[in-house]
Amino acid sequence: MTQQTPSKVGFFGAIAEIRKWAIVILSALVLFFGYKYFTSSKEGSTVEYDTNLIQEQIKNVGKLVVTEGHFSQVMTYKDQNKYLGNLISFDKKALVVINADVTVSFDLSKVTYDIDAPNKMLTITNIPKEEIKISPDIKYYNVDQSTFNEFTGEDYNKINKIAKANLSKKIEQSTLKTNAKNRLISELSKILIVTNSMGWKLQYNGEVVNSDKEFNLKIKG
Repeated sequence: MTQQTPSKVGFFGAIAEIRKWAIVILSALVLFFGYKYFTSSKEGSTVEYDTNLIQEQIKNVGKLVVTEGHFSQVMTYKDQNKYLGNLISFDKKALVVINADVTVSFDLSKVTYDIDAPNKMLTITNIPKEEIKISPDIKYYNVDQSTFNEFTGEDYNKINKIAKANLSKKIEQSTLKTNAKNRLISELSKILIVTNSMGWKLQYNGEVVNSDKEFNLKIKG
């Protein structure tokens, strides 16, 4: 029987030990890089999914929000033409009744935003201002005029301008614009709900928005 010398046994034992550790290290490397590959791929997919979901939500609220109101007013229009040092006067006057339909709208398709996916931050960069449309229906009653001072196109334009100015004041004093902004906030809050549910943050005017109340203060402020 052939016997191996102690030196040969030691040599082959060392080779076997090195091979064993090489397999262990190689297996560890395979597991490590495999984990990194699959986890990074999953994180990338999640970020992409979140980004698409946020963009879809913004698209869903990107509509025209319209609040309607009706206003009425009655005014008396008077005008005089005086001659001979105010000795002779030719008057004209009319009772003017104005009924106006008013709309306050926000075109949310004009909302602009930036998405910072790595930091999970959605920044709204612009919210469009309200658009106010006044559609007056003007009727004239008790029209009184003279041959030397008749109603002209200039009078009607003046009456229309006065009516719109008075209506604008009434709109400002009413709750119409406030109601319109409440509807605006209601729509934009849907974006806030989505970002919060996904662990993202929503930013507007340089500050993070955490609640509907904060959104309300920032927009109305």
